[in-house]
Amino acid sequence: MPNAYKSLLKKHWKADEFRPLQEEICTAFDEGHDVVALLPTGGGKSLCYQLPALLNEGITLVISPLISLMEDQVASANAMGIKSMALNNRQSLATQIDNLRYGNYRLLYSSPEKLRLAELKHALAELNIVRIAVDEAHCISMWGNDFRPAFKEISTLRDILPEVPMIALTATATAQVLEDIKTDLNLREPKRFRLSFARPNIALQCPELAASWPGE
Repeated sequence: MPNAYKSLLKKHWKADEFRPLQEEICTAFDEGHDVVALLPTGGGKSLCYQLPALLNEGITLVISPLISLMEDQVASANAMGIKSMALNNRQSLATQIDNLRYGNYRLLYSSPEKLRLAELKHALAELNIVRIAVDEAHCISMWGNDFRPAFKEISTLRDILPEVPMIALTATATAQVLEDIKTDLNLREPKRFRLSFARPNIALQCPELAASWPGE
């Protein structure tokens, strides 16, 4: 659906061209594949689930580790015309679930801890959740065994929403962390995309070090 992608890119992001790998990732996710995307900071990871969320009806559930990050992303998405909300403690969960049922939202942001709530799990099974995105997915490996064990429980969504594709996004992951992400999220033959972190336009110069380097 390249023409639709470009149209949405222009309308919501005011851009004419995708950044590297964005279009390929959107295509794989839109086609129903599980996806692992390793893109450097500033590589446009959020677009990889936000744009597919605009292609058809339904809600994309976005799991994010930080409240401030969720609030920033919700504000940014709403400013671009992508109706979004984040679960919070300022309203009752029942009120927020009602908003989701009738509000035509495209993006729902939640912390992994919120997903432990039985009331929310029951609602997710009834809401039209069509995609799941796990942002900062390296936290599953780095934090999941320590002070954020809820990350390890994200995979229980597979029991509630067995047919819903999932994308895991990160800017920081070793080969072992990537394997942990695949295993701990119970991803099914995920399509993998990895962009080089090399920045040829960035150089670091240290004259003092160069002067003392052997042979200099």
